Amino acid sequence: MDIDVKKTANIFKAFCDENRIRILQLLHGGEKCACMLLEEMNITQPTLSHHMKILCDSGIVTGRKEGKWMHYSISPDGVDYASECFKELTTLTEETKSHSCCTK
Repeated sequence: MDIDVKKTANIFKAFCDENRIRILQLLHGGEKCACMLLEEMNITQPTLSHHMKILCDSGIVTGRKEGKWMHYSISPDGVDYASECFKELTTLTEETKSHSCCTK
């Protein structure tokens, strides 16, 4: 897998905030309207918008507009890509295992 460094950084940025983790937990049960997220999170609309922008920019969450409200859900494709990035970055290859950066 050829990792897009900028896209991967956005994915990890999405996971490094408690509010965004809570939003993902809420979305785990299925699509939610922004109004429901606001109620559950007890945060302001601008704060929710900020977090949703980061989650959507990462590709982990998708949004669709219905009337005046946005509805958000977890993107299966985004989750698959994030999983592959994590796996790629954290799996040692045989070459890595057998070589040391310091030789005697």
